[in-house]
Amino acid sequence: MTILGEKLNRYGFVVDRNANKIEIKKAVEEMYGVTVSNVNTVNYHGKRKSRYTKAGLLTGRTNHFKKAIVTLAGEDKIDFYSNI
Repeated sequence: MTILGEKLNRYGFVVDRNANKIEIKKAVEEMYGVTVSNVNTVNYHGKRKSRYTKAGLLTGRTNHFKKAIVTLAGEDKIDFYSNI
């Protein structure tokens, strides 16, 4: 996401699965002091995975999560590395 952040002024965040676009926009604006022009969200559902081991076939699921891609307005930038 760093290339998109530099060229298209977009940043990606993993957010709470129950958060909506309005809540994500408010949270990003408060945390980073920027103006958000657009928010796109994608839900990733857990996939079934199985593998063979000495004990036999093991099955499980991967985690569910939600990803938000935030587009900033104007010349706003987010510097994630300023606190290091």
